[in-house]
Amino acid sequence: MGKLKVIELFAGVGGFRLGLEKKGKYQVVWSNQWEPSTKTQHASMVYEARFGAENHSNEDIAEVATDQIPDADLLVGGFPCQDYSVATTLQNSKGLIGKKGVLWWSIHRILSEKKNPPKYLFLENVDRLLKSPSTQRGRDFAIMLKSLDELGYAVEWRVINAADYGMPQRRRRIFFLGYHRSTAAYKELKKADKGEWIQETGTIAQAFPVEQTNHGPVRFLLDEDLVSISEDFNKGEKLSPFLNTGVFVDGKVFTKKTSPAPQENKTVLRDVLENGEVDEAFYIPEEDYPKWAYLKGAKKEVRTSKNGYTYNYSEGSMVFPDDLDKASRTIITGEGGKSPSRFKHVVKTPKGLRRLTPLELERLNMFPDNHTRLEGISDTKRAFFMGNALVVGIIEKISDALYEKINH
Repeated sequence: MGKLKVIELFAGVGGFRLGLEKKGKYQVVWSNQWEPSTKTQHASMVYEARFGAENHSNEDIAEVATDQIPDADLLVGGFPCQDYSVATTLQNSKGLIGKKGVLWWSIHRILSEKKNPPKYLFLENVDRLLKSPSTQRGRDFAIMLKSLDELGYAVEWRVINAADYGMPQRRRRIFFLGYHRSTAAYKELKKADKGEWIQETGTIAQAFPVEQTNHGPVRFLLDEDLVSISEDFNKGEKLSPFLNTGVFVDGKVFTKKTSPAPQENKTVLRDVLENGEVDEAFYIPEEDYPKWAYLKGAKKEVRTSKNGYTYNYSEGSMVFPDDLDKASRTIITGEGGKSPSRFKHVVKTPKGLRRLTPLELERLNMFPDNHTRLEGISDTKRAFFMGNALVVGIIEKISDALYEKINH
């Protein structure tokens, strides 16, 4: 079997592509990266510098005509968690119109309009997708599953914390795979014992083993139309019915809580630190230590809001400086810059306390060293990229298992 062809959406600086192409089993034949709120397209600049401009689109995906996108075996992307509610239905359309600007519907449009849609999907999102919005826990995920079902796909999903599998960062994300009904994988999933698939034989379970348990998955139907799901799904309930692992095929959900199998080899924060001299700009002036300590510390205080309302505010303390012998905390988009912050990483060195460098942040996401280093790209922007990125090692392992599932 040759290389599988890939469409990469919401490409960022190319984390999906790095994981997919590492072992030569996949080839990205078309990619898209568009940042709507910025004039200079920094992420797309990095992407083109690393992978070339050929077959790369830097325009709003909602404006890209489907016939401009080549056929491929697999569609991948980390799309934002937004409000997926169905705004209207049209008699003669494909059945629904989601809200304008919601990027899930851009994926849906491509899958529904392509004459030869991709047979496989590999998508990523924040784990709160399983329980959003707060008024109808799990509704957005239910809409997503049902819309894929109508397009002919079965889905398996898992929330994975990269650090649970020995990777250097605690980063929880939901990953899901779609199999078109024309594929052997779809037929295999449909016939399979769903508990076994979730725990052992499924693609994600092959990549990331879980502890075995005897209790089976919870099952329920998603048999209403999309408008009914959008308006009524799980109304008034406090918890989402979707657990951290599951499959959805033929209108039926099977879901259960799984725990990662123990790992022997672990990479920790200490392992990613630069050995040589680090630029003075990353060291925190001693006079700023108290500000950092305050922000990282526990608080119980009365605060006043802008409209004059007073309230009691409290939060727990954070480890300060960060523990070098554990996986790092999650990188967020505001990681860059010198200003003191509760959420930025701070490490203790013989020369004093310092922030993490862009290179170290890249290593926490398992990117190649200096992947985002480019003229015109600031250190703060490089940190922002890593706050938005995914852990490449997870993409590599799942894509390896998917390749085996397709070709076995």
